[in-house]
Amino acid sequence: MEFGNFAPFVPPQFGIRAVEAPWELRAAYALRRRVFCEEQRIFAGDDRDAADATAQTIVAVTYVMGIADRVVGTVRVHEAAPRRWIGSRLAIAPDCRGTYGLGAGLVHRAVATANAAGCDEFLATVQIANVPFFRRLHWDEVGACEVQGHPHALMRAELGAYPPLASAEATLLAVRRAS
Repeated sequence: MEFGNFAPFVPPQFGIRAVEAPWELRAAYALRRRVFCEEQRIFAGDDRDAADATAQTIVAVTYVMGIADRVVGTVRVHEAAPRRWIGSRLAIAPDCRGTYGLGAGLVHRAVATANAAGCDEFLATVQIANVPFFRRLHWDEVGACEVQGHPHALMRAELGAYPPLASAEATLLAVRRAS
């Protein structure tokens, strides 16, 4: 019996927070592999590197009846030098792209978390197609670079736009698809 073509179910709420359970970290790595290795072919096989040893992984997790269900987005942050933080590997599950606030929420949580830890500078290498998105989020382009032979922009967050957030509690957002 066929019921027609329906959009995939996206739970009405997701939380953005630091990884809390081993399954979330495994799911974040799997999402990164899917996006950066399989879809975009920036890395071969796996995108993990030395930064993963010290990075804090932040995830967007969907909730069903108040229980964490699935990782639908991720980003990592780490202190590369005293008071200088780096954000990287921002990835959104294909079926959740266009979900209002998901990407911006991950970026905000990443920078606000570093800001709470005493960050003086927060940088990220951003794919060229995503530069306008980051500009809207109060980031400035400070240079050009390459990641695995792919052109990227080096961007710096305007820290004043990201008040420190030290709470481990998830930032809950209601789901709304962009039109």
